[in-house]
Amino acid sequence: MLEQDTYKDKGARRQLVNELREKGIIDEKVLDAIHRIPRHQFIHKDFRSHAYLDKAFPIGEGQTISQPYTVAFQTQLLHIEKGDKILEIGTGSGYQAAVLIEMGAELTSIERQEKLYHKTSKLLKAMQYEAALILGDGSKGYEASGPYDKIIVTAGAPRVPESLLQQLKVGGILIIPVGDSKVQTMHTIIKKTDGSVENITLSQFRFVPLIGNQAW
Repeated sequence: MLEQDTYKDKGARRQLVNELREKGIIDEKVLDAIHRIPRHQFIHKDFRSHAYLDKAFPIGEGQTISQPYTVAFQTQLLHIEKGDKILEIGTGSGYQAAVLIEMGAELTSIERQEKLYHKTSKLLKAMQYEAALILGDGSKGYEASGPYDKIIVTAGAPRVPESLLQQLKVGGILIIPVGDSKVQTMHTIIKKTDGSVENITLSQFRFVPLIGNQAW
């Protein structure tokens, strides 16, 4: 059952959006989505009073809900247009998925943890967020629904999985954190018409590890 979205929650979201703007998030479509989404629905009740702090929280199964800045930063890099076909690797709590759907994406999202998959599927349905949710190995992507305009990876990878590059459309964008188990560098990868890629390295972040056939 969904919790009430109070005036206090809405005010806290406004403050969060202002904080994200001060930290450098400039895409107003991203900020509008974060302003609309009740993040408290995606976290454990023990953290309810802290839902709109710019912090990550555990969600079980060794996973976390990313801090809002990380969600906003990755989403901003995707340059989402309404109707974009997007693949998300790591459904987790479903919060990032909700942001993408709010922005008009046609979303396919993969989660490897079965308990999280069922829990998040139920939550997103209750919140009337429609997406194709897949239980499986995200490092291999999901070829059946590809190719994709954009791909976002929400876990730290040791390298860029070749399968994800193959499932990306020409002109498409892949956002992925790559590094070791302690720290990763965010990469924006753009697939060019000749099949080559442009790889832009950005800030450092800390993610849970991407587990799978083409990952850890």
